[in-house]
Amino acid sequence: MTGRYRRRVASKRTPSAKPALGSSSRPAATATAAQQRLAAKRAMAAASRAKAARLRRMLTIVVAPVGVVVAIVAIFVVVKASRGSSAKQGQGATTAAAAVISDVTGVPAAVLDAVGVGSVTTLPKAQSGPPLTAGGLPQVLYVGAEFCPYCAAERWGLVVALSRFGTFTNLGQTASSPNDVYPNTATLDFHGASYTSAYLSFTGKEVETNTPAPGGGYTALDTLTPAEQSLFTSVGGGSFPFVDLGGKYVITGASYLPSVLAGKTHGQIAAALADASSSIARAVDGTANLVTAALCASTANRPAPVCTSSGVVAARAKLGATS
Repeated sequence: MTGRYRRRVASKRTPSAKPALGSSSRPAATATAAQQRLAAKRAMAAASRAKAARLRRMLTIVVAPVGVVVAIVAIFVVVKASRGSSAKQGQGATTAAAAVISDVTGVPAAVLDAVGVGSVTTLPKAQSGPPLTAGGLPQVLYVGAEFCPYCAAERWGLVVALSRFGTFTNLGQTASSPNDVYPNTATLDFHGASYTSAYLSFTGKEVETNTPAPGGGYTALDTLTPAEQSLFTSVGGGSFPFVDLGGKYVITGASYLPSVLAGKTHGQIAAALADASSSIARAVDGTANLVTAALCASTANRPAPVCTSSGVVAARAKLGATS
């Protein structure tokens, strides 16, 4: 029985010349003083205009580069905001290594067929409710948390299976909590990832990180919609991990014990998936075949080469029928 978790400037005026006492040319002196005052005013105005022009040139020189910098910063902020939802979070969370992605999404069909159901101990459960769809396609809903070791185990098989129907982008890699059972279990991470497929829709929510919160538990991450919360609570019992496979089958808890992955790095786990005799392949690839068989029930057995493969046929024989 595998485990699962419950959720939580101034100028001087030029003086006028005084006419000599007793001078007989007073009107001429007065005119000369007026002319001097007018010339002074004109000089002051010209100086003021020149000063204003210098200030405008200085502002142009200073403000223009500042404006460019502000524009660049604004663009950077917008770009960062648009990418914020895909940023990896939690302790040790990063974008998955290219070699890991290649190995996990490219497990040879012959290996999957040789494994069959492998060493899986907990099977997907058949459901009799309405189909789960999104955008006109059968939907896979995963709800888990980065700290959870059982989620850590389940993600590997889920990615192998879904990669047979479509393509993941921006998958992450992280590890479960070091302070829980099966500590530091290496795993993939759905936070910020996207998925494209002609057959299925996938929504992966990691609702908590593996970073301890000040008041206990772990910090919050992804938010469930009301509909997702309803399924998680009513069908999944509020436990991690929860996977709804198109409304036809559900997974509550891990399909195998995380101890199978103990002490292994992401690269070691991913590489072992191509060896049908390894304990990791028997657990992860076996899970992938069972998930694939459950999904084929929602895709009308498409794509045919996948849904009719011997490993999937063997897994289908183990699943309970849906009504």
